[in-house]
Amino acid sequence: MNISEMKQALTGLSAVNFRLPTGEQLPPHFHVTEVGLVSKHFIDCGGVERRETVANFQLWEAGDYDHRLAPQKFLHILNLSDRILGSEDLAIEVEYQQATIGKFGLTFDGTDFVLTAKQTACLAQDACGIPAAQQVALPQLQMAACTPGGGCC
Repeated sequence: MNISEMKQALTGLSAVNFRLPTGEQLPPHFHVTEVGLVSKHFIDCGGVERRETVANFQLWEAGDYDHRLAPQKFLHILNLSDRILGSEDLAIEVEYQQATIGKFGLTFDGTDFVLTAKQTACLAQDACGIPAAQQVALPQLQMAACTPGGGCC
């Protein structure tokens, strides 16, 4: 989801709700503590220089159980952040405190904003010599049993 999509979604809502990838709702008294611009300038393992820029939201909850962020207030915060984010329609990344700070993507299901799991990946698989047949998605790897001759050990 990008900034323009979020602004559009907020205009039609009566309440702002966020849901974790597990389906669990964030407590309704959450705060948006930051809206920022995060730029990453890096070199991948194949030696290619890359840049990535996202709009970053930090969600936080405190003991003020009566707090509710209205859609209009959130939209006002986003409009104030235009001077930081600029005019580019950036993708949104969300930080939320769990056992450690989690980073999530974001979608909207028509009612709730849904935090989506993010995965790491090798951006230069050909330079690393990773054959397509050996590329295993993380959920599959977690369930795979390592047996002699199975190629995983």
